[in-house]
Amino acid sequence: MKKKKEEWLPEEGKKVLLHACCAPCSGAIVEYLVNHGIRPVIFYSNSNITPRGEYEKRLNECLRYAEKWGLEIVDDEYDHREWLCISKGLEKEPERGLRCLECFRYRLTRAAAYASKNGFDYLATTLASSRWKDLRQVDEAGTWACSLFPVVEWWGRSWRTGSLQERRNEIIKEENFYNQLFCGCEFSPRPENNYQRTSNEDSE
Repeated sequence: MKKKKEEWLPEEGKKVLLHACCAPCSGAIVEYLVNHGIRPVIFYSNSNITPRGEYEKRLNECLRYAEKWGLEIVDDEYDHREWLCISKGLEKEPERGLRCLECFRYRLTRAAAYASKNGFDYLATTLASSRWKDLRQVDEAGTWACSLFPVVEWWGRSWRTGSLQERRNEIIKEENFYNQLFCGCEFSPRPENNYQRTSNEDSE
């Protein structure tokens, strides 16, 4: 019987690069992977986040969680100016609109390039754990990014399935993560996006 997409795991010995958007979105995924014998390298590539202090705050939470599991974490170059260039003309796009797709493509292409250069077999992302993101956009961006680097296979799956969403929220509380209420770019927390949340149970 063919395994469901949500149950599939890379073969033993294959290297996985996990693009991480933040610690709250990473918590349950990292725990799941390690518990299934996969020790990913975490790739923090989020030039969308501004100001720099906010970027550092989220990075430090990822570093703290990676250290707990003894995992390597790579801090990609922060270049918000370049990110603004790929967003030019899309500033007024609604959440889950074209700006988000281009943002995902930008970040996941950087991740795929790193994966290709450093001998990784698979690329996955924690962007696919947040219910505020469009999974189709995440999958489209990851598939496109990995098509540019054929040696890297896109591991596209929803990390909201099973008990992972529930576990995600438990870990946020257990680890007392800094839990932001928007994705980090300056165009997201506009009133028309209805994106600022009063709840502290989810992020990104």
